[in-house]
Amino acid sequence: MTMFPIYRKTKKNSNRREKRNKIDRLDRIFALYIRLRDCMPSGLGKCISCGKIKPFRELDCGHFYGRANMATRFDEDNCNAECHFCNRIKSDHLVYYQDNLIRKIGISRYSTLSSRSKTTKKWSEDEINKMIIKYTAEVKRLSKEKCIPVKI
Repeated sequence: MTMFPIYRKTKKNSNRREKRNKIDRLDRIFALYIRLRDCMPSGLGKCISCGKIKPFRELDCGHFYGRANMATRFDEDNCNAECHFCNRIKSDHLVYYQDNLIRKIGISRYSTLSSRSKTTKKWSEDEINKMIIKYTAEVKRLSKEKCIPVKI
């Protein structure tokens, strides 16, 4: 019986894991930013799909083009505050989301977003780090400005 050596790619896997962890961290910070951006100083925000007014803690960061699409995953036009029910359960929420998104950002920005969603994007670690720094600062600013306490 001949034994073959096992080669492990630990360095490559650890780099992937580090990048995955940074993307996860950016997801959390970006979601906080979107929810804070769309909330009023009273701590209430409007769901882009159903239009209901909900408290900050009952809002999600809803993506019009799903999170799997890296080209639009961290696009501020693609993400808006959405109530838990519409974002997680309701199946037809994108119909209302699209109408309200066009009303909010306009048809030209919607068209640009739509064309961007058909492209691919591979974020570099440097780009991810810059976005983490940018959105962390924005979350801190909006949290203080709107008196909504958040944990980063």
